[in-house]
Amino acid sequence: MKRVSEFKDMVIFENDHYLVVNKPPFFATLEDRINDRNMLSLAREYNDQLQVCHRLDKETSGALVFSKNDEAYRSLAMQFEDRKVTKVYHAISHGIHDIEGVKIDVPLSGAKKGIVRVDKFGKTAETLIKTEEVFKHHTLIACKPITGRTHQIRVHLAYVKASIVNDNNYGGDDIYLSDIKRKYNLKKGEVEQPLIKRVALHAASIAFKDLEGDLIDVNAPYPKDYEVLVKQLRKNAR
Repeated sequence: MKRVSEFKDMVIFENDHYLVVNKPPFFATLEDRINDRNMLSLAREYNDQLQVCHRLDKETSGALVFSKNDEAYRSLAMQFEDRKVTKVYHAISHGIHDIEGVKIDVPLSGAKKGIVRVDKFGKTAETLIKTEEVFKHHTLIACKPITGRTHQIRVHLAYVKASIVNDNNYGGDDIYLSDIKRKYNLKKGEVEQPLIKRVALHAASIAFKDLEGDLIDVNAPYPKDYEVLVKQLRKNAR
């Protein structure tokens, strides 16, 4: 019952055909051999008919869609294939970036050990990006992937010199309160921890059509760790 309640608390939209949750960080989307903290197993305990319609990386939080029947699953799969699903991610990137609306059109291919790389012979990958908010040394960037390649947003932002905070695989360093707060003093004997302990990427919204043709447009609030990071940047790094 505890796991069912845990999943129910994640639900941010539900109708007869679809369910959308605000996935916490550090939950895999699908089952893996390492950890049973995955969204699919939790979903099946809540409703054994649920099917996950797309994936989010384990560290990425935010909007994740499940279907309640095969017809709904097929419908959304076709919308993804036809690029009719609109997803917006928020990323906290290093550096100041004044972007009014840019399309990154850079092909990608997988590399060893799960690292994706830019490759002119790779698969087409397109992402629209624009600045949402600028801080002293960082920028909140809205990213709208047109294609859905693995690690697409992370690699594309690194390509334009806007690596995501704490994305060590793609050039993103950790961020500490001492980096942004003036006259920050660490207590003797303490070891300072990063403000966020994962890639600072959040799936902020998703929009698609229901079986009846009605638009479903769902916003996923920031989880606690992401909210704390943004609040500290707004408070100390203007």
